Amino acid sequence: MSMGDYDEAEHRRREQMNTVETATDDDRTVYEGTVEYDSGDSTEALLEQFREIVHR
Repeated sequence: MSMGDYDEAEHRRREQMNTVETATDDDRTVYEGTVEYDSGDSTEALLEQFREIVHR
């Protein structure tokens, strides 16, 4: 077999190595938790904080 020839057995072997099996009950239907954010800072205050972090 020369380089570049299609090797069906090698293809099947690689396909099996790369296959990820998932459980059927892995789907989430109920989400719990909270999300919080603080939008109190102005854009300028956030940019100043970024500049301080970058220049440390």
